[in-house]
Amino acid sequence: MEHSLLVWLLPTLALVAGVAIGFLIARLLPNAAPNRTQRQLDDIQERFDSYQNEVVTHFNSTASLVHKLTQSYQDVQDHLAEGANRLALDELTRQRLLAALHADSVQAPRERLTPPRSQEAPKDYAPKTPNAPGMLDEHYGLKK
Repeated sequence: MEHSLLVWLLPTLALVAGVAIGFLIARLLPNAAPNRTQRQLDDIQERFDSYQNEVVTHFNSTASLVHKLTQSYQDVQDHLAEGANRLALDELTRQRLLAALHADSVQAPRERLTPPRSQEAPKDYAPKTPNAPGMLDEHYGLKK
């Protein structure tokens, strides 16, 4: 009887001691893993914030450049119109130059796509004549 008690008592005491030692280690060293994880999280957050700032800066620069491009295009248009008014020899030539200048700036309307003639949905199989073999027939596609 003493022997069977010892068989059960030693593993139980070892289990209790292991749980107690593990609990003490976990209480004494709680800052090891979470601190590293927190640093990684902070690093990732900093990189993400930096990326967002770069994206905002990029789009602000793009908007500024597009605005400059639009202004330059408008300046060229004004210069050409002024030149046409000043340098044209007669009124008819001046009107033709101005009309050609403004015709380029107005885009032509887009062509409309024509709707399909048939309202029938496309078939997902090959159509066949009434007395012809179907695609699943063993002689389909073979020459006789």
